[in-house]
Amino acid sequence: MSRNITQNAFYVLELSSECSVMDVEMAGQKLLAMLEIGMADAKTYSTPMGHQERDAERVRAAMAQLRDPKSRIVHELWAQLPAEPLTQATEAPLDGPWPEAFKALGWKR
Repeated sequence: MSRNITQNAFYVLELSSECSVMDVEMAGQKLLAMLEIGMADAKTYSTPMGHQERDAERVRAAMAQLRDPKSRIVHELWAQLPAEPLTQATEAPLDGPWPEAFKALGWKR
């Protein structure tokens, strides 16, 4: 499950799940060029589980996954979490049910 989050193609490419195929291509090419010349900004990306390392192979894989409609749907589902690391509320217990979970993920009951 954590791989679905840490290697989510939308997080890797720093795109929203509503982006177009053209947006995917442009972001991927831009990141590949940035990695090629060694730009520090291109070497990491944010996920709800913290910062992750990015390389050209991961960028190419993310682009390929978002070109495939079936694969893209799965990435869209997992990309509903915010791209910033999740923080824990100090007041709420972490061992019980989370009644607001559906709402936090954008689901309606």
